[in-house]
Amino acid sequence: MKAVCWHGANDVRVDTVPDPKILNPRDAIIKITSTAICGSDLHLYDGYIPTMQAGDILGHEFMGEVVELGSAVKNVKVGDRVVVPFTIACGSCFFCNRDLWSLCDNSNPNAWMAEQMMGHSPSGLFGYSHLFGGYAGGQAEYARVPFADVGLFKIPDGLTDDQVLFLTDIFPTGYMAAENCNIQPGDTVAVWGCGPVGQFAIKSAFMLGAERVIAIDRVPERLQMAKEQCGAEVLNYEEIEVGDALKEMTGGRGPDSCLDAVGMEAHGTGPMALYDQVKQAVRLETDRPTALRQVMLACSKGGHVSLAGVYGGFLDKIPMGAAFNKGLTFKMGQTHVHRYLKPLLERVQNGEIDPSFVITHRLPLDEAKHGYEIFKHKKDNCIKVVLKP
Repeated sequence: MKAVCWHGANDVRVDTVPDPKILNPRDAIIKITSTAICGSDLHLYDGYIPTMQAGDILGHEFMGEVVELGSAVKNVKVGDRVVVPFTIACGSCFFCNRDLWSLCDNSNPNAWMAEQMMGHSPSGLFGYSHLFGGYAGGQAEYARVPFADVGLFKIPDGLTDDQVLFLTDIFPTGYMAAENCNIQPGDTVAVWGCGPVGQFAIKSAFMLGAERVIAIDRVPERLQMAKEQCGAEVLNYEEIEVGDALKEMTGGRGPDSCLDAVGMEAHGTGPMALYDQVKQAVRLETDRPTALRQVMLACSKGGHVSLAGVYGGFLDKIPMGAAFNKGLTFKMGQTHVHRYLKPLLERVQNGEIDPSFVITHRLPLDEAKHGYEIFKHKKDNCIKVVLKP
């Protein structure tokens, strides 16, 4: 089959690789009908996530048709259309039983690696380095899905791929990030980053009762989408001092909740942004926490900070004094996708949201390299790329 494979920083290729096979009775093989490039894939593309190996198949946002099942998989049948959560979960461990699916104890065969870096291992992830299990991803023609008896979600008839593909990751990620803001009626929520996750976070904040959402970015087409498609007020951080603007817009109090949908490769302006770039370039710092610093300083006293953007390692010059003295509450983490699939699917079916609004580019799988380039460099007004095998 054809698959998008990592060969080093800024080097992805569409290779011909062996077809996946059933390895365990709880496995399934799906023929992929739609897959997407995610913002967190760029951390792999840029070479910031360790333990990648040449030839690793990328991709964790994918869906398709079941073509083969292990003997233990009874929840779906061959021919069913399914979406696949990007977090791999066993369904029966301590954390899965508590609806904390992205913290599964049994799905990362390389848990020892993660334990050395983090103390404990999260779940395995599709197409996201050997640190998270070394699983082949879904930017391919076929994929093996382990724990398919809990990791495949059947899609009802009448919904297109574009409407449901993002249930695999970015829609639940944006929704959980908004939920983590503990939004109360009348609240103002500020969202840093208007990429696809940021767009869904804005939509979700309004669905959860926010009165105002203020979106921060620098890319005109992203800001335009946040304003016109999602109803946010927008700030371009290259044109205005964000902290001062947020105080002015909230009567001096600051947003009730601040949501970081940027993560470890944040752009920025000024000396601190340059400091991060230099330290990261020589590997003295793993992440660029520009957005995180702003979030912590801008948030109202007693407010909530929600992190949806991926962080990979160690950060420098974090204003913990501000967070402590303002009594901020932090919530973060990989998304518990399984928890949100059914309720968010119902919102799609009810017409509350059509997730396809973020798609700007549809490309054949063979053009994945071009897709990564325009997505990374924000060329051709690119916000979200869907690949079709």
